[in-house]
Amino acid sequence: MLVGRGEELAVVDGLLAGAAAGRSGVLVVRGEAGIGKTALLDAAVAAAGDGPRVLRGTGTEFESALPYSGLHLLLRPALGRIDALPGAQAGALRTALGMGEAAPSGGDRFLVGLAVLTLLAELAEERPLFCVLDDAQWLDLASAEALVFAARRLHAERIAVLFGVRDPHTPAFRPDGFDELRLRRLDPAAAGDLLTLYAADLHHHERQRIQREAEGNPLALLELTAARREGHGLSYDGPHGRIEQGFAARIGALPEASGTLLLVAAAADEGDAGTVFEAAGLLGAGVTDLAPAEAQGLVRLDGGRLVFRHPLIRSAAYRSGPAARRLAAHRALADAGGGHRAAWHRAQAQAAPDEGVAAELERSGEQVRARGGHAALATVYERAAALSPEPVERARRLGSAARAALDAGQLDRAGELAEAARREQGGDATARARVAEIAAEVANEQGNLSRAHVLLLDAALPIAAAEPQDAARMLFLAVGSAWVAGDPVAAAGAATAAAELDLPGGPAIQALARVSSSDAGVRTAALRALREASSGPLGDLREGLRAACWNGLLGDHRVAYERAGAVERECRAQGAVGLMPRALLEVAQAQLRLGLHRDALAGGTEGLRIASDTGQTRTRAQLAAALAQLAAARGDEAWFQELGALSDAVDLPDVRHLRTSAAILLDLGLGRFEAAADRAAAAPAGSACTCCGRDADEVEAAVRAGRPDQGREAFDRLAELARHLDGPAVHAVLARCEGLLAGGSGTGGSGVGGGSGVGGRSAAPSREPEEHFRRALDLHAARDTDRFEEARTGLLYGEWLRRSRRPVDSRGPLRAAQEAFDRLGARPWADRAAAELRASGESRSGPEAESLADRLTPQELQVARLAAAGLTNRDIGSQLFLSPRTVGYHLYNAYPKLGVSSRVELARLDLAT
Repeated sequence: MLVGRGEELAVVDGLLAGAAAGRSGVLVVRGEAGIGKTALLDAAVAAAGDGPRVLRGTGTEFESALPYSGLHLLLRPALGRIDALPGAQAGALRTALGMGEAAPSGGDRFLVGLAVLTLLAELAEERPLFCVLDDAQWLDLASAEALVFAARRLHAERIAVLFGVRDPHTPAFRPDGFDELRLRRLDPAAAGDLLTLYAADLHHHERQRIQREAEGNPLALLELTAARREGHGLSYDGPHGRIEQGFAARIGALPEASGTLLLVAAAADEGDAGTVFEAAGLLGAGVTDLAPAEAQGLVRLDGGRLVFRHPLIRSAAYRSGPAARRLAAHRALADAGGGHRAAWHRAQAQAAPDEGVAAELERSGEQVRARGGHAALATVYERAAALSPEPVERARRLGSAARAALDAGQLDRAGELAEAARREQGGDATARARVAEIAAEVANEQGNLSRAHVLLLDAALPIAAAEPQDAARMLFLAVGSAWVAGDPVAAAGAATAAAELDLPGGPAIQALARVSSSDAGVRTAALRALREASSGPLGDLREGLRAACWNGLLGDHRVAYERAGAVERECRAQGAVGLMPRALLEVAQAQLRLGLHRDALAGGTEGLRIASDTGQTRTRAQLAAALAQLAAARGDEAWFQELGALSDAVDLPDVRHLRTSAAILLDLGLGRFEAAADRAAAAPAGSACTCCGRDADEVEAAVRAGRPDQGREAFDRLAELARHLDGPAVHAVLARCEGLLAGGSGTGGSGVGGGSGVGGRSAAPSREPEEHFRRALDLHAARDTDRFEEARTGLLYGEWLRRSRRPVDSRGPLRAAQEAFDRLGARPWADRAAAELRASGESRSGPEAESLADRLTPQELQVARLAAAGLTNRDIGSQLFLSPRTVGYHLYNAYPKLGVSSRVELARLDLAT
């Protein structure tokens, strides 16, 4: 019976009712030890009755080093359904749970998360599903990641998920962004009611003392009551300490064999009763010794598992008593078990370094590696290192632990392990280089590119003679870090070192260093060399993304779009969730430059969500900066600020450049020309990360703000870049800027209806600006130029024509510009074009009729397009990392917006941007 928890029960009941009605939900129940989380979860399961299917699991501290142990426990009743999942997902989940041979995808932790989502959604098709994870803070990292990844994608599946989390908790489990319910201590009235129910046999003054000592903690109230009855005197260490002391006292009062059995059960990492009884038998305890513990309500046998009534009982059973007893329990479990679990228990039983035990544990780690449990593998290697008598082996195993932690996304832990390995290595240059490469990857992911560069450079040079391929790779990465960090001197230094050593791959290293050059000719020639080197078949997915990057930086956005799109499609086919954000970043950047704003919004938003879910801070910041360009074009200041907060997570030159460029564009669109010119003047000039955007915007801002000299400086930089680029896009924008400068500050004026000069009308307008504007529009008409930039050119040309007293001639380009801006959702720009049209005498200048695609959200548009192409809900879910039911939900919402009622009708629609 729960006392004083009526409000909390109502919250949980609401979650279950929502799931029954078709609305999935996730709730994190937080609170200190003994506060009643488990009791609340028990009550929720009882209240659910026979309606929903219930899956339940509990994290334990001693299982946290075993990959997917928590997930296996939760999904155990549904393991027979795995074969019905899509092939790649089924293989990944079977591998993760140790069911058969490893799949080609291994235990990819994000693909496992997608498989969990699909499996839960399949179960919920039959009836609502209730998933309860108690003590989730002790979930192994692999299970936690998979479950959180799946939970973030729940929407319309009829699934309710409850995570019980003890505060303070270990950082491995990060259920950020979900609704939370914090359990507070009971108020005095509720505490008194609880004691009246459970301690009526005690005197009033005894109940009052218990109430004072328990401080509103429900479990403390009950355990202190039991201690009073049994005559145990407990030292005061707060309610938490008193609870565990109480449990320890009750365990100590049991027969010795029963205490031994509980210790073995507490040390066991899976709770399998057969293994526990076999191991306990080696220590003189048996099945019959379970009865006294069961009678005390400490443990119970449940479906072949020994289950402790509360996690603090397990903790008390393990920690009470001498350390020698714990070591003996682990030795017995090692003798009773096999495989990795036996090796792990043998390592836990070892109090001093032992190479044989360390080697056995390291070999067993291959089972962990095959299942994709990188965090657990790091723990295995770290423990093996601690058991290694020799410094060389200790250093090697610490390096392996650092690599595994990095693969698990545990950046801080990887850095600490790499530093520990470095201290053990002595003079082994090759070993130091491997560890330095790991530390550099950590620094790169954290945005500290200068440190990454130094680490790679210092480690590569000493191994150049013995390991030339490795040294060349590290120097290439060192140059890349310096380039992205905006340090051309460092990039050139690393390239010079590579040239002097005559390493393989030297031309690529030299070319990458020259990308940092301030000389546009040198920079573009280097990019062409890199593009040529990566122009072959798709091959490695990461190399495909680099190829897309080189093409994009050279202004060949169509090829960049095709290369990045091919990688994106392959990622979806393979379920390579971890690489998806980077692929979607490259695709979105190309789409923005091609004027495919709606597509960029859909893909970029998806990439941002996945990057957040997978902890890719740097990529998330880059995606936010790219989407900030879109927010700026739309004039959406609130969204722009929101994206800015995300992009501020890392301090990188390319992110800062994109943010500043977007801010200038936002100011321009909203008519804040002085602010745009000031911002452009204060920003560092140019970047290899863009073709022409900021310089062209600075020209416009400077001309409109009456600063021709600033405009000419930006124009000169743009003209120099255009001399070395072949595509029509940069030359179209250059011609537009020539028209702006030739027309003077009156080209745009400061508002509709004003004069063409700063103080009034110009005399006889020159034909020269018109020639530039018309040439710009001709170049824009070529394939693969930016629709947004073309519309901007049409707007500026129309403004110039109207101010040159040619209102009738101005209407054509102004009307085309307004229609394009309307299609792109660039509201402030469309408003300006409409105002100009009205000033020209155009009687009908309202917004263009809304397109079909405009009616849908980005996610609905993605789903509708794939459905129109003939994909099933399940296929669409696999591609978009959604459940089939959520796909159906989006289609259900999209159909009435589009005026259709079936896939057949949907396939007839034009959903292009």
